Amino acid sequence: MAFVINDGCVKCGACAGECPVGAITEGEDKYEIDQDACLGCGTCAATCPTGSIVEE
Repeated sequence: MAFVINDGCVKCGACAGECPVGAITEGEDKYEIDQDACLGCGTCAATCPTGSIVEE
């Protein structure tokens, strides 16, 4: 299952550094997850301090 970043993202970047495949990049208003690259491992969700990364 892939993950998505919701509007609670504060652009801290904690998730991007933890993604094992580099699927997370900084967007204009929040970080974004490349759905084609996401492994669904959940590492990003466990790292997010605001709980803004959820299963799609």
